[in-house]
Amino acid sequence: MSQAKILSFIENRTYDEIKVGDVAVLTRTLRPEDIQLYAIMSGDVNPAHVDPEYARSSMYREVIAHGMWGAALISTVLGTQFPGPGTVYVDQTLHFSRPVTLGDTITVTITCQKKFDHNRHIIFDCLCVNQDGLKVIGGTAEVLAPSEKIKRARIAMPEFTISDRQARYDHLLGFTKGLAAIPMSVAHPCDPESLKGALMARDAGLIVPTLVGPEDKIRSLAEQLGVSLHDCRLINAQHSHAAAEIAVSLAREGQVEALMKGSLHTDELMTEVIDKATGLRTARRISHVFLMDVPTYPRPLMITDAAVNVLPSLEDKVDIVQNAIDLAQMLAIVEPKVAILAAVETVNPKMRATLDAAALCKMAERGQITGGILDGPLAFDNAVSIIAAKTKGIRSAVAGQADILVVPDIESGNMLAKQLEYLADALSAGIVLGTRVPIVLTSRADTAETRTASCAIAVVMAHAKRRQV
Repeated sequence: MSQAKILSFIENRTYDEIKVGDVAVLTRTLRPEDIQLYAIMSGDVNPAHVDPEYARSSMYREVIAHGMWGAALISTVLGTQFPGPGTVYVDQTLHFSRPVTLGDTITVTITCQKKFDHNRHIIFDCLCVNQDGLKVIGGTAEVLAPSEKIKRARIAMPEFTISDRQARYDHLLGFTKGLAAIPMSVAHPCDPESLKGALMARDAGLIVPTLVGPEDKIRSLAEQLGVSLHDCRLINAQHSHAAAEIAVSLAREGQVEALMKGSLHTDELMTEVIDKATGLRTARRISHVFLMDVPTYPRPLMITDAAVNVLPSLEDKVDIVQNAIDLAQMLAIVEPKVAILAAVETVNPKMRATLDAAALCKMAERGQITGGILDGPLAFDNAVSIIAAKTKGIRSAVAGQADILVVPDIESGNMLAKQLEYLADALSAGIVLGTRVPIVLTSRADTAETRTASCAIAVVMAHAKRRQV
C-alpha cells in the first residue's frame, strides 16, 4: 500500500486486534513555531519557552519546549494510530528526564504492556527519546480500547501562519546592531504616537531627539502619557509651520543627522525640505521608500515611491530607482532585484508605465542605473510569485523574488503599501531618500512602533553617510 494511501485515512486497532508487545512509533522534530503555537493555545508564556534572552540565563541556557508538548505526542499516537479512533483515555503517568530543545527530533514509542479482558482496558508503556537515543519522557497510559473497527478519511487541517510582529520588529531594529545613536530633530511631535515614537527610538538607543514644537504642549502630552523627556532637547516653536522650518534648519546646519515628521501634514514638512535656498535638496530627485516586512513574503520588500512623487516622469524614476537600490545595499542586500510594476508584463504603447519600465531596464543595461538587477514591466503577481511568473512563461532573475517594487505613481504605491499593512499585517518603515539627511516620513495614523522602525533605517543611512565622508 502506498504512503499516500496510508495517509489518506485514519484506521484504528480494536482491543481484539492488539497483542501484548505490539508497538507503534511516531517521530517529530521541534520547530520554533511548535513552541509558539503551544504557548498561544495553552496560554503558557513561561519565559523559559518563549523568551530567548531569559532562557540564556536559565539552567538550560536555551529555549526549551513545554513539557506537555512531548506528552501531546503520546496522545497523538493513542488517539490516531494505536489504538486510534474510539479510544478513551483513562489514566496517564509521566516522568520528564531531560528537556527538549529546538531542532531535537523526538521518537515516541508506544508498547502494549497489559490487557484486561473484563473491561477492555489496555496499559501502554510510553517512551520518548531524542535523536541521541536519550530518554526525554517515560510513563504509562491506560485507555479503554475500541471494540468496533473504525476507518475514516483523514481530515485535512488548516495551515497556520504565525505573524510574530515583535520578532519582525526586532529584526528591523537589528539592522542597527553596533551603531551609535544619532541626533535627530522631530518636527511637531504633538500627538501620542509621534511623541511615543521618538521616545521609543530614544529608549532603543537609536536616536538622541531634539523635539521641535510648542514646548508647553509637548510637556503636557508627555505628562498625560506618563513618559519621561530625559535626554531630549526641546526647542519651542509656536505652530507646525515654524516647527518644520526649525527642524529642517537643524539638519541643514549639521546639528542633527536625521529628521522625523511628527503630527504635522506631510506637505508642511516637505515644503521646507524642498526649498531651494534653505531646504535639504541634493542633486538627486527626492523620493520615498516603504520598507515592508510582510509575513507571507520571504524577504524584506521595498515599495517606491508611494509618498512624495505624484506622477513621476521617466527621468524622475531613474533617481527613484537608484535611491532605492542605494538604500537596499546599505541594508546588506548586495544586488537588489528591482521589479518595475505595471498592470501587465508586456510593453504596450498605450500604457506609459510599460514604456517607462522598458526604458529603465535598458538604462540599467547601459550603466545609467547601477547596483541592482532590473526587470519590467511586471504585473504585481509576477513580481512576487514565482508560480505566477512561470504560469505566464516569464523567465527572469527578478520575477517572483523582487526586493524592490517600483510603482507607476503615488496612488498605486500608497494603496499597495497600505493594503499590505492593514490586510496582510505587514510591519512598515517609511523613509525619504535623496536629501542631505534621511527623513523619517510615516502616516499620521502610523503607530509609535512604525516610527521607531523607521528611525532604525535612518540610523543605518546616517552611519553609511559618515563612512563616505
